[in-house]
Amino acid sequence: MCEPLTLCHILGFKFKFNQEPNEETPTSLYHIAAALLHHKLIELEDLYVHLMPLDASIVEEHKREITEAKQIARKLTMVVVPSEKMEDKEREKEKEEEKNDKPPDNQKLGLLEALLRIGDWHHAQSIMDQMPAFYATSHKAIALALCQLLHLTVEPLYRRSGVPKGAKGCVMRPLRNKRAPRPAESFEDLRRDVFSMLCYLGPHLSHDPILFAKIVRLGKGFMKEVQAPPSDTLLSCFLSIADQVLLPSLSLMECNACMSEELWGLFKLFPYQHRYRLYGQWKNETYTSHPLLVKVKAQTVDRAKYIMKRLTKENVKPSGRQIGKLSHSNPTILFDYILSQIQWYDNLIGPVVDSLKYLTSLNYDVMAYCIIEALANPEKEKMKHDDTTISSWLQSLASLCGAVFRKYPIELAGLLQYVTNTLKAGKSFDLLILKEVVQKMAGIEITDEMTSEQMEAMTGGEQLKAEGGYFGQIRNTKKSSQRLKDALLDHELALPLCLLMAQQRNGVVFLEGGEKHLKLVGKLYDQCHDTLVQFGGFLASNLSTEDYIKRVPSIDILCNQFHTPHDAAFFLSRPMYGHQILSKYDELKKAEKSNRQQQKVHKYVAACELVMSPVHEAVVSLHPPRVWDDLRPQFYATFWSLTMYDLAVPHNAYDREVKKLQVQVKTIEENPDVPMNKKKKEKERCTALQDKLQEEEKKQLEHVQRVLHRLKLEKDNWLLAKSTKNETITKFLQLCLFPRCIFSAIDAVYCARFVELVHQQKAPNFCTLLCYDRVFSDIIYTVASCTENESRRYGRFLCCMLETVTRWHSDRAVYEKECGNYPGFLTIFRATGFDGGNKADQLDYENFRHVVHKWHYKLTKASVHCLETGEYTHIRNILIVLTKILPCYPKVLNLGQALECRVHKICLEEKEKRPDLYALAMGYSGQLKGRKVHMVPENEFHHKEQPVRSATTASQLNGPGTTAKPATNASKTEEGACEDADRSKDKSQGAAKPVNKANSTVAKVTTSNGNGAPNSTKAIKERDDKEKSGKEKKEKKEKTPGSTPETKGESRREKQRDERGAAGKEERAPREGKEKTPKADRDKQKAEEKSNKEDNKAKAGNGEPKELSRERDTGAKESKTKEKGGDQSKEKGGDRSAVSGSLKSPVPRSESAESERGTQPDCQHWLCTYTVSADCQWVIPATSLNHPGPQRAREESQSLSFAPAKSTEENKACLPPQKVRESARGREKVWAKPSGSAGALPKPLEACDRS
Repeated sequence: MCEPLTLCHILGFKFKFNQEPNEETPTSLYHIAAALLHHKLIELEDLYVHLMPLDASIVEEHKREITEAKQIARKLTMVVVPSEKMEDKEREKEKEEEKNDKPPDNQKLGLLEALLRIGDWHHAQSIMDQMPAFYATSHKAIALALCQLLHLTVEPLYRRSGVPKGAKGCVMRPLRNKRAPRPAESFEDLRRDVFSMLCYLGPHLSHDPILFAKIVRLGKGFMKEVQAPPSDTLLSCFLSIADQVLLPSLSLMECNACMSEELWGLFKLFPYQHRYRLYGQWKNETYTSHPLLVKVKAQTVDRAKYIMKRLTKENVKPSGRQIGKLSHSNPTILFDYILSQIQWYDNLIGPVVDSLKYLTSLNYDVMAYCIIEALANPEKEKMKHDDTTISSWLQSLASLCGAVFRKYPIELAGLLQYVTNTLKAGKSFDLLILKEVVQKMAGIEITDEMTSEQMEAMTGGEQLKAEGGYFGQIRNTKKSSQRLKDALLDHELALPLCLLMAQQRNGVVFLEGGEKHLKLVGKLYDQCHDTLVQFGGFLASNLSTEDYIKRVPSIDILCNQFHTPHDAAFFLSRPMYGHQILSKYDELKKAEKSNRQQQKVHKYVAACELVMSPVHEAVVSLHPPRVWDDLRPQFYATFWSLTMYDLAVPHNAYDREVKKLQVQVKTIEENPDVPMNKKKKEKERCTALQDKLQEEEKKQLEHVQRVLHRLKLEKDNWLLAKSTKNETITKFLQLCLFPRCIFSAIDAVYCARFVELVHQQKAPNFCTLLCYDRVFSDIIYTVASCTENESRRYGRFLCCMLETVTRWHSDRAVYEKECGNYPGFLTIFRATGFDGGNKADQLDYENFRHVVHKWHYKLTKASVHCLETGEYTHIRNILIVLTKILPCYPKVLNLGQALECRVHKICLEEKEKRPDLYALAMGYSGQLKGRKVHMVPENEFHHKEQPVRSATTASQLNGPGTTAKPATNASKTEEGACEDADRSKDKSQGAAKPVNKANSTVAKVTTSNGNGAPNSTKAIKERDDKEKSGKEKKEKKEKTPGSTPETKGESRREKQRDERGAAGKEERAPREGKEKTPKADRDKQKAEEKSNKEDNKAKAGNGEPKELSRERDTGAKESKTKEKGGDQSKEKGGDRSAVSGSLKSPVPRSESAESERGTQPDCQHWLCTYTVSADCQWVIPATSLNHPGPQRAREESQSLSFAPAKSTEENKACLPPQKVRESARGREKVWAKPSGSAGALPKPLEACDRS
């Protein structure tokens, strides 16, 4: 045997001889060299130097191939003439075929193939290491040789763990070579040689689809066999093979759907995190690693462009087939291009969704990944350039998500987790995706633009909601909603998503919205809130009772630990309470079987107590202890736990839907074109739906009866009112009514109906009148703080409240029946807490009409104020609210004219500046004109009398030494001063504090002494000087043209400050006058009072209510007092003008109302005349000039106990009007305030202070 080196030289000479240009190296020479190497007779290093070409040449050739491939790709993306493009394609195809057919003139590759054929993997691996990656296997012969070796190596393991049931397969004979790689008997053996062979093979496994299938099946076998968490090393090995071999090989296979499905069988066993990582590598890195893949990518994009250009609604089927074929091999490239087109052209969404029906399961999963990647693209802005709206590309992708995930079985976990992660990062843009997915998959729509019929349907059961509650009749959502539910439960995302959305609502404003435009912040807040409502509704209707209760914690944990806002926390807990009460009720029924209705109701009440008792204890921790002095936790929990489904049955909605189905059946029967079998199916479906709706209606009726009985038993313990009824209403509004009325459209209706229900139940300590007054009296702050959607809900709430008030206002019989003897309409609140009482304490019908007019005036005043601010949100929100309440407001002609004028001005101002406001104003203006025929003059809306004043009265009113003027002019001046003061208060918005002390001091004098004119000469001089200067100022102001509202407001404020400063001086003069009053005058006074008393008795004897006659006498007495003390009343300036202005049911200043300014209504009732300025400050009740009204709600809440009385004058300043009247008639009594909060004095109506 010769030496190894000699053998090498001989072989080298042979190889050298065959390197001539026209020579080919014989195959036998490669086999001899391979055999010698395999048996270690020669060394590879010695032989390798004789082989051609050089390694440097191989590297250069590889680089050249990559460059050529990139050039081809560039050409494909360029815009060229189609004929030239076709020629280039054909030329490239010919080159590829030549390369594959002609064996390479490369001795190193020839030797490598021979080594692989005999199974010498060790030496073959050494040669491949000297070459660029995948260069050797890019030649088909070498790739097939390596595949053959892999077949033999994995055969035993494949037979044991990989062969599917029923498959036989071709038996492979093992190599007789002992030095060949050992066959793998276990999965651990794969790590020895198989994985490294596959890595060298790379994308060229595509040459052998059978081996591809075997490797995939081995992977499936490994994942199934190792049930416990698999070995990290082996799992990472399989993931690497999938990344480097399987997916690239799939790209090089031509539309092999079977391989795609086979690969999905393995991939679906991986978590979606692993799968998405593989898809990311496949899409972004794999296509740059090999020249062939570069070309394939370019060709795929070119083909995708061709298909998408021709895709229309009409050719969905053929285009879908082409998309399917292309997607089997290169789904990432195809979907990336399709999504880019959809982001530009949203009208492609429908055709694209329909054309995806030919995709494989793997392709659908890749589609989900591509959508998430497109959504998370950091280079794309999610806002438009104006920074006020969400980008259209994001909206298009969200619509595509909803449609694709509903129609095709795509796993949702990745998308849901993406939305959760973005919420956790404090970003809420992507909630749009969740909103679309829930809407399309579950058929749950969220919109505030519901019709009244839809709103009525939404108060019924689930079946009625589905049939009549939504705009789009989304059918067949059972499977898709089940898939969504499973994805949420399997990945534990249901509760986290709810909590994150609830927290993010405030995050949008305080964290996310720092530099964003206010309009965008409002939209994001609405989107976050609407998605929460929609998602919570989906969970409530689709999760089973056990699943829901298991996942949603108790209310105190939600609020205190997870910091969920109270309204959202109760929204999530509400279905849980309903489920628990019904299940407990069923248990009690089964335990003791009884068919009597009364027994069933008692069991229901017992079930409610068992379920809600822990809730009553839990809610105590949500608010400070002082809250529970007025509201019981039971009342608070009852309000938040009930829904419209519990309060009323929408019989009309049920009847309407049943009739629709009956008409549908009739139409089907009369249609001759419909086949008989289809007719039968449709009729059966409609009949089944009718039965379901009727059964649901019956079930809801029984439920509502049980709930109302429960409320009737509970009502006596709802409100404690340890402080005052005013405080109770404040807390009810602040903690219950306002947060819930803007939560959703159905909650807005619920809040209005709940107030009416509490009134009907005659709940003790609940003043209905006060509640309505606080809701209507000042809506400016509420409207200004709402978002766009919240203002719609708030408008709906006000509309429902106004509907009730309008019904009472329109008919005396209805008012007497529903309000006449109800404690909610008491006007005198007794310290004992006894709400029953004499008829005189109830607000009569005419006075109620005055009150309603006052509310309409307040709404007009607030609306005009918002429209005049110039602020975008104020104007937008008030226009939305006004549009919502249009059926019930305005009803009075002059108020409607005032609104119409101001809205017309908005239309002119905003036409060019803010088109969206212009559109809103124009829409409202048109509707308002249409409602004009339903408006009535003020004297028809509420009864008005115009008392005639004599000339002597006018002269007395003007005082001595002045020229008499008509009384109407004087009252006009007073009215105008009042309105001016109101307007200046509106503009200052809370800058000025109430001057109750000054008011009470000035008012004391007139009522305590009938002759109010002071005797002091000094006081008279001061009065005359002040009157003259005031007239001069007024004339100067009237003559000054073009004065701005701001300057007017300033002058008014200065005037008020001067008058307040002078109050002390003016106070002393009347007191001196009182002390110097001669005895004869006092006797005369007593005689007058005695005659008044006799007149009162006579009126009472004639059947006139004692209380009403007293009021009229008081009115007459006070008018006399005013006439006698005319100069003094003028001296009091702004304070008296405010009082005088409050006597008349106020209207906005308009030319049509100028003639009515001097008139006063006959109503002297303190509830009717009590008004509140726009900054929540108090104006004195007209009939009680001594009564300064309560302080602000905040001041009251700080101290609820009263100090002991000091003097008669000070006591009278704090009495209710009835007591003041008695004091004014000269009764010498000291009315002390009761000590302690339980017997607190009543407080007149005040404006709502949400803070």
